[in-house]
Amino acid sequence: MLKEFKEFAMKGNVVDLAVGVIIGGAFGKIVSSLVNDVIMPLFGIILGGINFTSLTLNIRGTVVNYGTFIQNIVDFIIISFTIFVVIKVINKLNKDRQKKEEVKEAKKSEDIVLLEEIRNLLKENRRV
Repeated sequence: MLKEFKEFAMKGNVVDLAVGVIIGGAFGKIVSSLVNDVIMPLFGIILGGINFTSLTLNIRGTVVNYGTFIQNIVDFIIISFTIFVVIKVINKLNKDRQKKEEVKEAKKSEDIVLLEEIRNLLKENRRV
């Protein structure tokens, strides 16, 4: 059982997932700090000094913290947008890399093209 667990834990997908979770947690802290320490104070200034987390509604002795809810919505939007931008940049870098590879492949020297033609002719002759 211990051997099976070791094989499971050392698979690439599990290790990649663990790294992703750790980096995601750290990234979440950075974004939360950005929202709480930079963006929300600016929103508060723009909106006349309102602190969203202190917004409450008192209904028959029950306190509804709708400001915290608004804060969480803003956090979610900023985190989602940040992840979108990061993925967009990664996709652009991958496309650029693929284009460079295609250009390299397209610019084959005449010797390579000739050798490939000879190889293909030899393959055809073997089949006949």
